[in-house]
Amino acid sequence: MFDAKFVRNNIEAIERMTAHRGEPFYLDKFVQLDEENSHLRTRLEEMQHKINVVSKKIGQLKRENKESSSLQEEMKDVSAEIKDLKKKKVEVESSIQEILLRIPNFPHDSVPEGKGEEDNPEVKRWGRPPEFDFAPQAHWDIGEKLDILDFKRGAKLAGARFTLYKGQGACLERALINFMLDVHTREKGYQEILPPFMVNRATMTGTGQLPKFEEDLFRVFKDENEDFFLIPTAEVPVTNIYSQEILEPGQLPIYFTAYTPCFRREAGSYGKDTRGLIRQHQFNKVELVKMVEPENSYQELERLLEDAEDILKRLGLHYRVVTLCAGDIGFAASKTYDIEVWLPGQHAYREISSCSNFEDFQARRASIRYRPVAGAKPELVHTLNGSGLAVGRTLVAILENYQQKDGSVVIPEVLRRTAKRHETLFMIQRIWPRCVGKALAAHTRPVSLQRGRLLVYA
Repeated sequence: MFDAKFVRNNIEAIERMTAHRGEPFYLDKFVQLDEENSHLRTRLEEMQHKINVVSKKIGQLKRENKESSSLQEEMKDVSAEIKDLKKKKVEVESSIQEILLRIPNFPHDSVPEGKGEEDNPEVKRWGRPPEFDFAPQAHWDIGEKLDILDFKRGAKLAGARFTLYKGQGACLERALINFMLDVHTREKGYQEILPPFMVNRATMTGTGQLPKFEEDLFRVFKDENEDFFLIPTAEVPVTNIYSQEILEPGQLPIYFTAYTPCFRREAGSYGKDTRGLIRQHQFNKVELVKMVEPENSYQELERLLEDAEDILKRLGLHYRVVTLCAGDIGFAASKTYDIEVWLPGQHAYREISSCSNFEDFQARRASIRYRPVAGAKPELVHTLNGSGLAVGRTLVAILENYQQKDGSVVIPEVLRRTAKRHETLFMIQRIWPRCVGKALAAHTRPVSLQRGRLLVYA
């Protein structure tokens, strides 16, 4: 969020920027309210000065035992006016704040021109699409035939855009989550976080979801004074971990990863991707979040992209990377790369990760600052985040890319190794007493490693 002084001095630049983004945002109302606020401030200062002068005069009259009742009545009128002015000023400043919160971030100079996703330039590709000697099926057909995805019963339980994972489908989703978290924490230097799945209004505002995107969120009321929202992504709670705080020298960079379910109303997407797992109201995702020094943030964006890409490479899934153009980039982002995985059942590339640099936009809203050196004035951090990856869409890509002519699906080797590692509860036995690990192992059903009638694991 930009402060009022910055906006006041950059009206034309902001209006050009929003038009460049394809969503013109005119600031006539801000100018009007800003002038009104200035007049209110001036009038308040005048009234306060008058109170000070008259109060001294009343005090002098009282010391001289002279009549002061007329001045005291005047003071009551002035005090009443001050009360009204302050109330009006609060209302005007609230309206100004609402406008400031709706101004999007400035795109980075390297962001290409364009109106929508059709104008996003391709940066690179990795791998090749699989070749089939049969007509490849879409994941919804594969999942239903294997009895691992149940769309009808998911809809019965919760409505449209909810899915029930069954048996080895649920196991595959869990294996993917473990695999992604293992890579990011053991090899890439991220610290795992398990955040709350509900957050308050201030937290949603800090990362830019509110107030602009409230209709896309699931809101849960606690009482008349406070309400909570189901998180649309782990980016929201994880980025806000250090909101209203100052990080000390040496704490940056900070790398977090988190698995969470994500909840989105998809309010503007009715009629799109109505079949399958691509666009759900609830889905699983492993998120990557970074807080870094400003001078390093674009180098960190490239590394973030590589970390997300590495998951797809290890799974052997063909993908491409595009840079989002000015007309397609998100509200809070300065620059975004999308990773799009190839889905042969749909004969299309579909987004599986977005990796963004927000520069200091979120940090300003959430007040996340750091000291470059001891005793220095605090500065705003730069925040970044990316999907590492969207789990359901990764499952979709595996089902469609590794489908076999006989209807089975071959599971990538790295997932078999992940399943085996978690089958032995290796990490639990390292952290907890051996007897606890054995007890848990006896009551845990791991991902099957045997060749089954549905999915081929070996």
